[in-house]
Amino acid sequence: MCVDYRALNKLTIKNRCPLPLISETLERLRKAKIFTKLDLKGAYNLIRIAKGHEWKTAFRTRYGHFEFLVMPFGLCNAPATFQAFLNDVLRECLDTVVVIYLDDILIYSQDKATHTADVRRVLQLLSDAQLQVNLEKCEFGVEKVEFLGYVISPEGVSMDPAKVAVITSWAVPTCVRDIQVFLGFANFYRRFIKDFSKLVGPMTRYLKKDVPFKWDSAAQAAFEALKLAFCSEPMLVHFDPSRPCVLEPDASKFALGNVCSQPDDKGVLHPVAFLSRSLTPPERNYHIHDTELLAVIEGLEYWRHYFAYSEHPALVLTDHKNLEYFSEKRALSERQIRYAERLSKFKVVLAYRPGVHNGAADALSRMHTPEGEEGPVYDAILPMPISLRSLTVAEIDEVLRVENAEDLIDRI
Repeated sequence: MCVDYRALNKLTIKNRCPLPLISETLERLRKAKIFTKLDLKGAYNLIRIAKGHEWKTAFRTRYGHFEFLVMPFGLCNAPATFQAFLNDVLRECLDTVVVIYLDDILIYSQDKATHTADVRRVLQLLSDAQLQVNLEKCEFGVEKVEFLGYVISPEGVSMDPAKVAVITSWAVPTCVRDIQVFLGFANFYRRFIKDFSKLVGPMTRYLKKDVPFKWDSAAQAAFEALKLAFCSEPMLVHFDPSRPCVLEPDASKFALGNVCSQPDDKGVLHPVAFLSRSLTPPERNYHIHDTELLAVIEGLEYWRHYFAYSEHPALVLTDHKNLEYFSEKRALSERQIRYAERLSKFKVVLAYRPGVHNGAADALSRMHTPEGEEGPVYDAILPMPISLRSLTVAEIDEVLRVENAEDLIDRI
């Protein structure tokens, strides 16, 4: 049963407890080899409405007047309240043994013996809080599990075959609303699809108010190409912070695309995630040089938690050779100066890779130089930024109080 609580929700002070980021939740599972998924009985109805506030949930039917004693569906604070409740119940093992997304609970471990102990520990905490699980919907000690719409395994993350089947059997859109529904569903898996924005471009143009709907061959080709991309069901590997990260940017007249990859023990690159977006009308007027550089920046910033804090420099493989000479430019435009400031936050190695060749293995080999040998010297993508400011009066007084102040000032 779900009551229309829109009027009550407008008056409710919102609970700001954040829901976990799905991408962050998946990254915590990178070393896991065995999983157990739990499903709670009752979910939101496990939370008691504060005494004296039951009247706020009142509703009338032809059978009479009713008030909820437990938290119903439809309240704006229900998801955040339930998430905070479970976080508190499982706090001692949260994000080390178990991850929680609302009523989805996943226990993960690296071996079977540890996993048995972890499952007992989580079940005991749930029992102490008088919570029960629905055994029919639980999975215990499996190596592959469906969680939050993804299939998780020790090898990586893949799409749920059931949802892929829905995409591949989707009927051709007959109106703008059909396109919105299709793209909304497909967008959930865009991190798996290379150049997603470029693929859907011929369809998204119909979402503009001044473009009449007229399904043409370009839209049909894009529709089929996107379904074909889903059929390939690419596997995304778990991010490993001990390995270097590789960014493969690309830009066209209408979209930016990026691939974040990591090498395996043989130096073969495997995708961690894909990223793409359409260019705005002003960005479409940029010189290709600036557009390619924008693709580099957006990839680094989007995956900054991978690149900015890694012990390895970020390796950028680009097929735009002119970027190699960008650091030699004596004059930068205002836009390029802004790009320089954004890039200064990252340790970046730029390697040119012709579009018809795969230079990834060669570039990776240059990143790892044997101990005692001098490796190649890479130029920065952009000139090193310089920051200047004037000394304050207090700072000048401090300098003058130092011994041999005159010599020190001369050196400054």
